[in-house]
Amino acid sequence: MAAPSDPPRPRRSGTSLRPVLVPLAVLMVVAMAVGSWLQFSERQAGDTVHTVGSAAADRVDVEANVQYVNAAARELVLRIRVSPRGALGEEEGNAPVADLSLETSTATLGDLAFKAHERLTTRDVKVALTGGSISDYPFDTYDTDLGFRALLGGEQVPVRLLFSNNDTLFSISATSSSAQQVAVMDLGLDRSASLLLFACFMMVVMWALAASVLIGSWYLVTRDQGLVWPALSWMAATLFALAAFRNTAPGSPPIGCVLDWFAFLWAETVIALCLIAVVVTGVRTALRPDEPSTA
Repeated sequence: MAAPSDPPRPRRSGTSLRPVLVPLAVLMVVAMAVGSWLQFSERQAGDTVHTVGSAAADRVDVEANVQYVNAAARELVLRIRVSPRGALGEEEGNAPVADLSLETSTATLGDLAFKAHERLTTRDVKVALTGGSISDYPFDTYDTDLGFRALLGGEQVPVRLLFSNNDTLFSISATSSSAQQVAVMDLGLDRSASLLLFACFMMVVMWALAASVLIGSWYLVTRDQGLVWPALSWMAATLFALAAFRNTAPGSPPIGCVLDWFAFLWAETVIALCLIAVVVTGVRTALRPDEPSTA
């Protein structure tokens, strides 16, 4: 009589992955929604034009757009486009009817002058920043001010300032004020939300890598594993990869900033000490004479 065959094994149902896939899908959707909201908010802030000054028909419009901020040099580059309106301009506002000069604030490095009846060209000027220090990266903040006074043919004329920001690494708040046909803005500069989130993410990753190497080295040292070359290669690669990862920080922060003292320098120190400890322990284990086996 033939022996009964084993019953077929039940197939695994695909529903067993549902408890993992559903929360993962929800987390991805939430992350994408938050990211879309942050991107839209930063885009709206970048497209915002702050206006201050006179609304007279005969005036000089000054469009000032921040091209980039050089925090290391404590200055920003401002692209300025001047347009005389009404009776003050000709060729549809592309040329002044008389010699035009713009007197700027003390923070702006240099005044602007334009010849009468000549086509106006865009100018780039530098504006000095005050307050803050790049060593506080990514939490550094700065202040400055913009001011314009227009003189056409030697006589003061109304001026209107239109300010916008084109530097994605900084968010700029503008507080406007004007008096006696002078357009003035006080500016506050902070790191953008995307840069701040990425820099904080970098610090978390640095500490996570250092903790991973610390746990791995503790396992090797306490169990006398000897020289485990794959583990040593991984630790050494992490040591050098962390430095390359740090150099990807947006804005090129200098060594010694908050990012370094909060995470990078300590993570590098922990990884280096763990690597040395594993090598020393491994060499001692490898050189230890084999214990004679007992019968």
